[in-house]
Amino acid sequence: MTRSDRQTRRMRADRAILFKLATDERLERLVKRVPGGEEAAYRAASRYVAGRTRAEALDRTTRLLAQGHGVSVDLFGELSTSTTDARRVADDYLELAKLLPEPPADVWLSVDLSHFALDVDPAGAADLLAEIAAALPPGRRIQVGAEDAARTDRVLACVQDVAARGLADRLGATLQANLVRSPSDADTLIAAGVHLRLVKGAYVEPRGAHPYGEPTDIAYLRLAAKLAGQSTPWSLATHDARLREAVLLATDQVSVEQLLGVRPEALDDLRTRQVPTRVYVPYGPDWFRYWLRRVAESRGA
Repeated sequence: MTRSDRQTRRMRADRAILFKLATDERLERLVKRVPGGEEAAYRAASRYVAGRTRAEALDRTTRLLAQGHGVSVDLFGELSTSTTDARRVADDYLELAKLLPEPPADVWLSVDLSHFALDVDPAGAADLLAEIAAALPPGRRIQVGAEDAARTDRVLACVQDVAARGLADRLGATLQANLVRSPSDADTLIAAGVHLRLVKGAYVEPRGAHPYGEPTDIAYLRLAAKLAGQSTPWSLATHDARLREAVLLATDQVSVEQLLGVRPEALDDLRTRQVPTRVYVPYGPDWFRYWLRRVAESRGA
């Protein structure tokens, strides 16, 4: 085994451990019980988090727009099993939609459907997504985030349902290159007419996924080539400069999306080259586990 192979294997192990911690509520409670622990953790997380309140997120949005970047705003939350909570979350999104800067400001919304209790009420989650999409002005979208592979069928069905209600032009979906099934899913989403965001895939999957590293990178490039050959609107969402530049060399008809706080200098460079950009701007009180995921992804982002 080469030194490079050993490093890749070690990084995979580190990522798996950190992702497991990112889903462990006990760790969050432990850190927050330690005197000063929560504030210390938030100081570290604030690089990636727009704020704990809606007002802070809107302020960060205004600043990013002034820098020439588009924005996609997300209220932290996932894995809800309460339809009552899902209704409350949807109402928060509807209020957020009203407070966004007026068009032509390039501001979208973003959501994980499990925040709408997708696991227990898929039909209800679709209704809430449709309600928010319908409330957006023309030209704006609500992007549906990628979740673990066990939820992919439900997420796809929800997006297809809402798109079929005449709201495809208000929707975005996320395609994970590391999933073996994604080329077929791409065909489904292209047919639905929604915007597609191509990511590597952040979840550590037990099966049905390409290994982290070169196999996923190749899958990413193949999917990018597939999307570039279609008329569907799409974007690159990656911090891997080699992948990004390879795709940009092949097509100039694509925008680039990045996470808040991750390699911001790349965003500024892209803007000077007149490449359209969008920044994912998450906010809310449930920031802790999102921060751990960003730390995990830094192990070979």
